[in-house]
Amino acid sequence: MNFAHRIQQLPVLGLGLSTEYGAMSAPNSLNLFKVRETLPHCASFLEVGVEVTKGIDVDVERWVKQELPTTYHFLDVNLDEPEDLGNDWLTQVREVVEILKPTWLCGDAGLWHHGPRAEGHMLLLPPILSRDSAYALADGIIKLREETGLEVLPENPPGHVYVGPLHLLDFFAIVLDRADTGMLLDAAHLAIYQDAQALPMSTGLDHFPVERIIELHMAGGTKKTQHGLPFIEDDHNPVILTETWEIFDAMATRLTELRAVVFECERNSFTQCKTEMERLHQALNTLPATSVWHHHGHQT
Repeated sequence: MNFAHRIQQLPVLGLGLSTEYGAMSAPNSLNLFKVRETLPHCASFLEVGVEVTKGIDVDVERWVKQELPTTYHFLDVNLDEPEDLGNDWLTQVREVVEILKPTWLCGDAGLWHHGPRAEGHMLLLPPILSRDSAYALADGIIKLREETGLEVLPENPPGHVYVGPLHLLDFFAIVLDRADTGMLLDAAHLAIYQDAQALPMSTGLDHFPVERIIELHMAGGTKKTQHGLPFIEDDHNPVILTETWEIFDAMATRLTELRAVVFECERNSFTQCKTEMERLHQALNTLPATSVWHHHGHQT
């Protein structure tokens, strides 16, 4: 079954939050259940970042026990390396899937480790932006989809230095076509890339298959300068940059298949996040009436 048919089986999850092991138990971090109680329309689902060696924490266990929706965000696999999708790792992934019962899998499609996978090795580098690299990544997506029976949505990872001849969006357009899949587009990561390349924020979007964006990430960032070099740090602070909103606005009318949006802010307090949560919620209400966002019984 091709993606055009498979996509029809994916529900609209709405606006949700993200976490990873221990994130919400840190001082001054987001109280997931306070958001759920106070602003339920901003916590419709939970994206769970997973390293299989760590598993899931008590906050995620509590969420799962309430049978609330989740997605599984992998933090430990180089999809372009066939040896990374070995039997041991896949067995552990299936065990976590059994607990979370996620709607789909997703995650940064870059290099989570260099050399053998090791616990706590949270290196994340961008992919090499070449056609061969795109093909290898696509093949990994297909394998993981076949092994789990779930959709696998690649995410554009953050990074300030990229190697390869392709624009980031052209690279992922090749991946999506070869893997016949949808995508998790991180608008904040894309803003970092465009800024690092000294390009307008909307560069590449005019010919990118925006209709394949199933999930969208929005997050804050901080503009910094190091040794005279300006850059944007992907620190997930609670204020979304103008550049990220510019990317959202450039895509909005074409986000016809968007089913999930995550505001990544888990290491900030509810008070710090509340205003931007509401702003994002209101922005999503302006998506085209023809998009699936406003159908399938989802209420924003």
